[in-house]
Amino acid sequence: MKKINLIFILVALTLSAHAWLPADSIIIIRMLNQAPAKATPLYFARCLKGKPYVAHTLEVNDTERLVVNVRELDCTTLVENAVAMTLCVQNKQRTFADFRYWLTQLRYRQGQLNDYPSRLHYFTDWINDNVAMGLVCEVVNDGVPFSGVQTVSVNYMSEHLQQYKALKNHPEFVPVIAKQERRLTGQQHRFIPKNIIRSKAVNRQLVRDGDILAITCTKKGLDIAHVGVAVWKEDGLHLLHASSQQKEVIEDPLPLSTYLARHSSFTGIRVIRVRSSIDRAGE
Repeated sequence: MKKINLIFILVALTLSAHAWLPADSIIIIRMLNQAPAKATPLYFARCLKGKPYVAHTLEVNDTERLVVNVRELDCTTLVENAVAMTLCVQNKQRTFADFRYWLTQLRYRQGQLNDYPSRLHYFTDWINDNVAMGLVCEVVNDGVPFSGVQTVSVNYMSEHLQQYKALKNHPEFVPVIAKQERRLTGQQHRFIPKNIIRSKAVNRQLVRDGDILAITCTKKGLDIAHVGVAVWKEDGLHLLHASSQQKEVIEDPLPLSTYLARHSSFTGIRVIRVRSSIDRAGE
């Protein structure tokens, strides 16, 4: 019994000091060392298939820290981890420190971890910031199939404080989050409506394996309901994602069009692509 208690104490101390476990660094280093030079987010997301879906894994510290957890994933952390490892490989960097650097760049505004509001909580904010940083680009045009236009209206966090431990414990963060929400509200972004995803306009040249798919929605106060990684199969486009329904990371057996049709609040997808190191160097 004493030995078990000691183990729990050591685990708690490790989480408190670093917000990751040794197992995370071992898994990530192994994945990076085994990855091909041109690995995409799809490659790394597939390596994480079967990992359990667990919500709120970033909410483990009262003081904001970089949380690394590839043992338990939600939809956003799956995408962030896969993209961070992709950026490592693109830049010929395969250490755990390299991974933490890229994860910080992706997760926090302008790559700067300060406090809870510095994290990019709304995925529209995540897209905007990482496009500005040159890490990703949004695939979009003014016509078909990007015929949908979403007018962003977000206030979910500031209106549901009880769901966010950091906002309950730190009321001084609430006006900062509310200001961020006001800045996002009113923005307009084109998307592919769900009823035309099966059309010929949505093909492998437009949406590539490994692109990040952000599902737009009509849920009050939210912009993006779910995110995952694009994967093409014989019957069309599918989503590799951390599923709250299946309770694990899965390569969804349903075509994306069918999956979206089953959720009345889902309206379509935005398409985000990791920019190659060559693209960034050419700016």
